[in-house]
Amino acid sequence: MSRHFQRAILVLTLFNGATTSAEQAINFNRDIRPIFAAKCFPCHGPDEETREADLRMDIREAAIDHGAITAGQPDESEFIRRILSDDPEEIMPPPQANDLLSDQQKQLLIAWVEQGAPYLKHWAFVSPTRPTVPQTPNTNWPNNEIDHFVYSRLASEGLAPSPPADKYTLVRRVYLDLIGLPPTPEEADAFVKDQDPSAYGTLVDKLLQSKHYGERWARNWLDLARYADTNGYEKDRERKIWPYRDWVIRALNEDLPFDQFTIAQIAGDMLPNPTQDQLIATGFHRNTMLNEEGGIDPLEYRFYAMVDRVATVGSIWLGLSTGCAQCHTHKYDPITHTDYYRLFALLNNADEPDFVIKSQDILANRHELQERIRQLEVNLPNQFPPIEGNGPAPQRRQQNLANQFSEWLKLSRQKALVWNPLLPNSMKTNLPRLELLDDGSIFSTGDITKRDQFTLRFQRDKSARPITAIRLEVLPDDRLPAGGPGRAYYEGRKGDFFLSEIDARLDGQPIEFKSPSRSYGKIAIGSGNANAENVLDDKGSTGWSTAQREGEPHQLVLNLVTPITSADPLEVDLLFERHFAASLGRFRFSATASSRDAKANSLPVEIEALLTRSDEELNEEEHHILKKYFLSVTPKLTEARKPIEALKKRLPAFPTTMVMRERQPDNPRQTFRHHRGEYLSPKEEVAPDLPTFLSVPSDTEPSNRLEFAQWLVSQNNPLVARVAVNRAWQAMFGTGLQRTSDDFGSQTDLPTHPQLLDWLACQFVEDGWSLKQLHRLIVNSATYRQRSRLTPQLRHQDPANDLLARGPRYRVPAEMVRDMMLHSSGLLSAKMYGPGVKPPQPQSVTAVAYGNPKWDPSPGEDRYRRSLYTFIKRTAPFAAYAVFDAPTGENCVARRDRSNTPLQALTLLNDEMYLEMSRALARTASDRDLSDQETATFIFRHLLTRPPTDKELSAIVKYYQTQLSRLETQPLQVSQITHDNEATQQRAAWTMVARSLMNLDEAITKP
Repeated sequence: MSRHFQRAILVLTLFNGATTSAEQAINFNRDIRPIFAAKCFPCHGPDEETREADLRMDIREAAIDHGAITAGQPDESEFIRRILSDDPEEIMPPPQANDLLSDQQKQLLIAWVEQGAPYLKHWAFVSPTRPTVPQTPNTNWPNNEIDHFVYSRLASEGLAPSPPADKYTLVRRVYLDLIGLPPTPEEADAFVKDQDPSAYGTLVDKLLQSKHYGERWARNWLDLARYADTNGYEKDRERKIWPYRDWVIRALNEDLPFDQFTIAQIAGDMLPNPTQDQLIATGFHRNTMLNEEGGIDPLEYRFYAMVDRVATVGSIWLGLSTGCAQCHTHKYDPITHTDYYRLFALLNNADEPDFVIKSQDILANRHELQERIRQLEVNLPNQFPPIEGNGPAPQRRQQNLANQFSEWLKLSRQKALVWNPLLPNSMKTNLPRLELLDDGSIFSTGDITKRDQFTLRFQRDKSARPITAIRLEVLPDDRLPAGGPGRAYYEGRKGDFFLSEIDARLDGQPIEFKSPSRSYGKIAIGSGNANAENVLDDKGSTGWSTAQREGEPHQLVLNLVTPITSADPLEVDLLFERHFAASLGRFRFSATASSRDAKANSLPVEIEALLTRSDEELNEEEHHILKKYFLSVTPKLTEARKPIEALKKRLPAFPTTMVMRERQPDNPRQTFRHHRGEYLSPKEEVAPDLPTFLSVPSDTEPSNRLEFAQWLVSQNNPLVARVAVNRAWQAMFGTGLQRTSDDFGSQTDLPTHPQLLDWLACQFVEDGWSLKQLHRLIVNSATYRQRSRLTPQLRHQDPANDLLARGPRYRVPAEMVRDMMLHSSGLLSAKMYGPGVKPPQPQSVTAVAYGNPKWDPSPGEDRYRRSLYTFIKRTAPFAAYAVFDAPTGENCVARRDRSNTPLQALTLLNDEMYLEMSRALARTASDRDLSDQETATFIFRHLLTRPPTDKELSAIVKYYQTQLSRLETQPLQVSQITHDNEATQQRAAWTMVARSLMNLDEAITKP
């Protein structure tokens, strides 16, 4: 068969029965792009590394210039010739691809070329415009615009909407969707009996104002934010980031507009005068995993954290698989390899400190305790023991205090030395940035490594006094992890440092030290002392550290074998070499000209400086400072100070959380393109910018994190509103209008209702980016309120509910399963916020994790708190949630899997916490002195909301009586089942009923 005849047959087949040119028109995005994406782009797409024959089929001009397409002339188009060829050397796709075109696909391609081969920009990359709402002949069904779009699609498929759901079904559905908890029987009955036409709308408004709304919707966002309470990887230590989770809950409850919600999380620290909440919000990108293994390069794993952040932003705000371009140009979407690293650079200029949260309640508590401490300190002189003798006790006490203070001054002054600050005139490092502060101390910022080296150069004045010893002070600072003085950021070592070696040179010649000493020293791991001699032994594995005393100043003193008397330049090298990054964060050098060997002491340097001066040289305030210090250390007041020490221990600590802080403009971090995505293969430097296909006019292109965040939620981003409303739809209906909610790229199918998606996106922005208004719009629609029954016709025509001919029905998320049961059993705690808690689970779950950590269930009401607050350990996720497909927090998850396995039924039947809930529900029901039928109804309705049918009620009572008979003949099993020596056999039997009803599909399914 000739190629021309073959083409004619295919075209005739394609248009067989067509009556108008409009019906014959080929839509590129609908008909052609999916074929190209699947069959052509892998070899003829954006990625130049895998492109064959230098042919690009994703760009019309390139395909025409290459000769592959001759618009309007299929016979002259090389790619048509290739797809119709029988020659295995020429046919496309090649036979070895095992992905040949179907006749229907060939027909479409021929007709498309014949119509001029028009290309269209991918639909998702074109900003949405508000479509005209279709007119619906059935004027009684639609409640709002959503329904007109849905009805129009149903009518085109020859279908009609399902009838409305009954009121018990609807009230349970909307409770679960808006607050994640079922209604009580009383709440359900009140709604069912309310005949007011506005009752449903009133209920929706009430639920949107509930504090539980933020808890329900925060869980969805935390999936995206990859939230967890541990760092991940091997050691998977605990981290403090729960304030971020609490911020999300509050922001959602307050209906913070989604654009502000976005900007705060990506760049809240860069806003003018950022609030505490805006800083906490930047914990969003601190949710990335953190590797604390000893052999890793911290900069390498920082690179991988940035890779995660780019992929996460791509999923959440762009709906694109941006991570595919880490190693090469995206094979399907127009994101080049360089584009990826430009996007990377927009996020790559932040430091990652901890932030101290000074809440008002803690501030008030501390103020009260500090005032009590101050009063006790003021009263210390009155508790000084009096000297023996006659006379009034107050005078003898005053005399003894004066004597003791005078003696202490005399002895202390004999030991005190004059130290003069050494101010460097140059500072060099391998990577960190050193800044000289006003007090002569040096502050370190920027990135650190496992082997940092600081070189300080001091140019001394010719008239300066000789130097006989050098003192290094390590100083705390609130900007450092755990208050410093070090920059180690790993849990258990935060604020630590490890100084391996100190070397010094005078005019290039080595200086020899002697008699080193330190005020305190301890190795981070174990109980070994970090002796001062370690910094002079030429061994990188030994050194000085002040572990477990973070937030305190300490000092190291080195005496010189030969005093320095010249004005030659002095250079000092500090080497920090450890299996984890641990260089100093704030420190200060000073020198003394003492004729005797200097020694480090525990005296605060400010006190020692005052002690070097005579009484005549001290003013009244300085004298008072010395006396106050004396009272804080004298053995004469040891007992009197115990109440003060007890109060100091009671001072509540401020919680901390992980945040982002943009670097100073004079210290930017460079970003490079990494060949094949390898950390060790940096190539040319790249500047922050958007992917080319999303670029906007140059005067508005983002160049930093804040501008990027603002662009993400601007009209210049065609994706964000669509992606956001699609996720809301997915949460309500189980799947989105765009089925791949994390990928709106060219490889995906078209949305089921593209016009509805664009209308919702436009409406979302017009409504001020209000998530509550979006949710209100959806749940008020007739589409949402349909019955969810799957009829034989719908099973045949629309089994997946793509056409929305019925209401949503699917198994609820893992955490909601537990929350529903807690609520139904009466155990659910209303307590909100705070650190993660631990419900009961087998110890074997965490036994597999590093270090075999114990899982000790939280006491009191924390045991029964909402699942949102459950402690999430990445390497050993909570088993009862994992069974129901909850994520681990290791990656951004836009779509949870939804499986149905026997293990889920076994969990509901046998897990300790579900047994506890069934016992609680049975106890509440059986203690109400009801009949068997009434007790069965009580349990049924608390778990399923609706009243049972007569048949169901009969079956439940019969099952109860069977269990009761079995228990009466085997009384030993009562305690085994209930774990309650006081439980009656009836209560045990009702426990079995509750367990069985909890395990019904209906109990864990949104109706």
